[in-house]
Amino acid sequence: MTTEITAPTTTETTAPAATEPLAPVCEAAPPVRDWPALELEGTDFDPVLAALMTEGPVTRIRLPYGEGWAWLATRYEDVRTVTNDPRFSRAEVTRRQVTRLAPHFQPRPGSLAWADQPDHNRLRKPLAGAFTVGAMKRLRPRAQEILDELVDGVVRDGPPADLVERVLEPFPITVVSEVMGVPEADRDRVHAWTRQIISTSGGVEAAGAAKQGLYGWITEAVRARADSPGDDVYSLLGVAVARGEIGEEEAVGLAGPLQIGGEAVTHNCGQMLFLMLTRPELMARMRERPAERGPVLDELLRWIPHRSTVGLARIALEDVELADGTRITAGDPVYVSYLAANRDPAVFPGPDRIDPDRGPNPHLAFGHGAHYCTGAVLARLQTELLVDTLLDRLPGLRLAVPAEGVEWRRKTMIRGPRTLPAAW
Repeated sequence: MTTEITAPTTTETTAPAATEPLAPVCEAAPPVRDWPALELEGTDFDPVLAALMTEGPVTRIRLPYGEGWAWLATRYEDVRTVTNDPRFSRAEVTRRQVTRLAPHFQPRPGSLAWADQPDHNRLRKPLAGAFTVGAMKRLRPRAQEILDELVDGVVRDGPPADLVERVLEPFPITVVSEVMGVPEADRDRVHAWTRQIISTSGGVEAAGAAKQGLYGWITEAVRARADSPGDDVYSLLGVAVARGEIGEEEAVGLAGPLQIGGEAVTHNCGQMLFLMLTRPELMARMRERPAERGPVLDELLRWIPHRSTVGLARIALEDVELADGTRITAGDPVYVSYLAANRDPAVFPGPDRIDPDRGPNPHLAFGHGAHYCTGAVLARLQTELLVDTLLDRLPGLRLAVPAEGVEWRRKTMIRGPRTLPAAW
């Protein structure tokens, strides 16, 4: 799942009111729509995004923070174009105060999220070996062992159990920590930092403190592993810095978003399990046809509203005309919505329906183009293990509270249940 998070520390004011003047645009430009970060319950699709999708394939939006307005592409074809066209730059955003969801903004050197080619490939190269399909196959037995230990505890203690607290949160964090090379003694504080970083609560001060703590720790880890023979990410980065392939600041900027990535698996799997636990026909399908769970997970990845509003912007480096004739002018900020693209009826018939037999299913849940999620294979591995293990080891798994009693995370960029009380 794409998890594009920045946790900056500069103080920002809210976006200008709708009555204030905007940058000049051509008369044919659509109106600017304010898009607040709604506190949505359950797996409801954002009604603001749904309305924007009906207004046109390309609209204009203003988010709660930053400055001005930005284009928003919602159609599948346009999303793929913007995310794979070098005329749309991520690096250029670092020199602007673009309208955005986060109240804090300070990109770090080396962050893949803000790199254009050829820097993007140069930065990604030291990490490549840690996230290949082969590396994930080697990781699978250890990941299953970690998960089995957690579920053993749940079975031993008996129902009810909060699946988020007991399994969905500790499992991805532990696996990511092992891939990254975080010592067990440091994992709790690293997790506390990453959880604060994806939150929109606490404001600039809390986010800044978490960012300072996490990136300070990462800096020390990279420095300490300059001669490490290990294959964990911090060792790979430490050796790459020692060889002069990347700078230390770049190594730290590379590692941060990867360390945060475990949070996305927790929340996304929480949504998937909530859907199974509240839709008997979906749970029956998963139990009765275990060999065909993979395509169902793809459909759930397509369908779940995994984030609030949108991720990171791009800036048009020159005038670009999209397929519908919309002209993006050089210098204009542009957002894409993978959530909207995944519900484009031109690509996914009956897009609002969960169809376990949907095929083909070219969803964009992990992004597209150069910024396709680095940890996508790892995220998919963890998702498969979580669903298979919980369904196979907890017969009759069901919610221990009414569906409306499930608590959902608030003031966060990644949506998901805060608790998932279950019995079996």
